Amino acid sequence: MDYLIQIIVSGLTLGSMYALSAVGLSLVWGSFNCLNMAHGSVMALGAYFTLIAVDSIGFPVWVSLPFAMVGGALVGTAVYYLSVHWMLNTRNYETNIIIATFGIGMVMENGLLKIFGGYPYAQPLTVQGVAGLIGNVPVNYRSIVIWVVAAVLMVALGLLLTRTRAGRAIRAVAQNRDGAKLMGVPVARVYVQVLMLASLLAAVSGILISTTLQIVPYMGANPLLKAFIVICLAGLGNILGALYAALLVGLVEASASTLWAPQYGFPVILVVVILALIWRPEGLFGRVMVARQ
Repeated sequence: MDYLIQIIVSGLTLGSMYALSAVGLSLVWGSFNCLNMAHGSVMALGAYFTLIAVDSIGFPVWVSLPFAMVGGALVGTAVYYLSVHWMLNTRNYETNIIIATFGIGMVMENGLLKIFGGYPYAQPLTVQGVAGLIGNVPVNYRSIVIWVVAAVLMVALGLLLTRTRAGRAIRAVAQNRDGAKLMGVPVARVYVQVLMLASLLAAVSGILISTTLQIVPYMGANPLLKAFIVICLAGLGNILGALYAALLVGLVEASASTLWAPQYGFPVILVVVILALIWRPEGLFGRVMVARQ
């Protein structure tokens, strides 16, 4: 029984962290029909923003989270104007944006390495201590904070997309860009908003991940890969499916790590994803597209 509790606690913690990055990546895919390859670098930047806020500027620790969120949103805006803005109306823009954002991500990572070096830093925005026991399994405050932050942001994003005018515009552009443009939707502004939201979520995801590991310039590479696995498993562009798939991936990784060893977590995830995509190539929560002649 304790093994099951440990798997659930660890799986929810991992899944919550993966959900933020995967939902942001899925939001970009749904709107642009391509990937933002700088997404992982934004995660690393989010973690460094908290470090800058506390150690360099001297802000209180609780201010560092909104500081990093604003910083992540600004980075997303910069990514748009440095790459996406100039490529949306070009031929094969999806491939061009992927290549351009990959280059921007490399510049970000190498810039962090140049400024901060390769030395790992501890995340200042973390909570120590054990909240209590479930059975014989300790549940620490850090896990609870991760659950709460992820849940609040997911609910806020859901309300934004379903209850606001900006959210309706984002969904309209995701469904049909040309149709939305004909109806007067400011498509360029929507794309900026999408990258701002996705980068904000990526920054928070990087902060949460760095509370369990350390802050290093290349810390976003592995989470980006897992986020891509999650959105493939969910179905590309399916935001709600990405949330469910992230929790599933977190539970699978926690199961492998608890029952065998941590190094088996990622290989088991790959096996599960491959089997799931063989069964449903469109993703667990994706829809089959029917082409009529």
